[in-house]
Amino acid sequence: MAEQHYDVVVGGAGIVGAALALSLARLNDQQELRVALVEPRAADSKLASASDADAAFDSRVVALNESSRQLLIKLGVWGQIVATRACAYTRMQVRDSEGTGFIAFDSADIQQDNLGHIVENWLVLDVLREAIDEQANIDLLCPEQINSLSRSQSETRAGEHTQPSKDDHLVLGLENKVISTTLLVAADGAQSKLREICGFKTRQWDYGHQAIVATLRGESSHQYVALQWFAQDGPLAFLPLQSKDGDSHYVSIVWSQRHERSDQLMAMSEQDFCHALSRASEAYMGNLELVSARQSFPLRQCHAIDYVQPRVALIGDAAHAIHPLAGQGVNLGLSDVRVLSEELAKCVDSGLDIGALEILQRYQRRRKPQNLAVMAAMEGFKRLFEREELPLRFLRNLGMNQLDALGPLKNRLIKQAMGLG
Repeated sequence: MAEQHYDVVVGGAGIVGAALALSLARLNDQQELRVALVEPRAADSKLASASDADAAFDSRVVALNESSRQLLIKLGVWGQIVATRACAYTRMQVRDSEGTGFIAFDSADIQQDNLGHIVENWLVLDVLREAIDEQANIDLLCPEQINSLSRSQSETRAGEHTQPSKDDHLVLGLENKVISTTLLVAADGAQSKLREICGFKTRQWDYGHQAIVATLRGESSHQYVALQWFAQDGPLAFLPLQSKDGDSHYVSIVWSQRHERSDQLMAMSEQDFCHALSRASEAYMGNLELVSARQSFPLRQCHAIDYVQPRVALIGDAAHAIHPLAGQGVNLGLSDVRVLSEELAKCVDSGLDIGALEILQRYQRRRKPQNLAVMAAMEGFKRLFEREELPLRFLRNLGMNQLDALGPLKNRLIKQAMGLG
């Protein structure tokens, strides 16, 4: 028998899963949902040490767009994030390393204060976890893991083509207990164990690249510009960071390279790595110095054919993992959080079953087209810049420069990337 029943169980307490748990716990003033957040990794907060202006930067960051910032404001956590350490960037430049192609975006052109914020992963997560600890109707089960899933007997008898009863539920076997839930949401990342347990089918492939991430300090200020260089071997992103005392010489990099080259770069001395990075970035920030360890991870694209089934929904990377070249992964996941929360709020207000397939399909219909469009665009960019034929390189550079001159179209694109379009 299950020890505890929850309205919603969220599997995976990363940024997306934690944001969803907090959003659902505050869904309705009249009826609180009972939420469990299940996370295999032990929590390790860094918030206390972050009060030091000289605290080391983490090598993993997220580029939060305006839509994500608005969600974090609604959840009541943005103020603490920006007060601790975040860097707003006002301009973005995209360059073709193999030619003269160049596009520049400026927040002033769209009457915005900035184009987004670069924030360390741990900071967003720790602030969300702190808010979750203060929420009486969320149980954080950590470290804990969901190992098995079964459906209630009445739902099993109902069959695939019969509407389940509101009293039906899922029974989840954890490491140390058994719980039940009306709705399970898988937010456990690109290698989702819950997606596999539930039998969701995916389309996925390996990019043949690894992403190297690290934090460095430059000789010159980044001037609050986010930069992206596209090269045949893979894209390089410079994401601006700022210390608590206002030092703007720090930058987080995401450098996508083929496996063999990535292994070479990871094996280099710090000095040789910085020299190679300086060459790839056209010495934009002068001499560079590593201030964090280098990390690398393989890049894969994965998209679930369906995001939902009765009483189960996928969000974030569990539903759609994309190439990091545009920094949209977390933003897409937080958009999943916003839309699923909106659909479940309507359901609760109407007294309907939050685990019913037709309710969850509303979420899928709203999110799947946008996610597919972004994934297709990222795949197109990657393939376009991998090509080295001279005619194609000429057209690519010509197209970038012409787009840069088309202000209205360029501004529309950046608004869409910010979640404002």
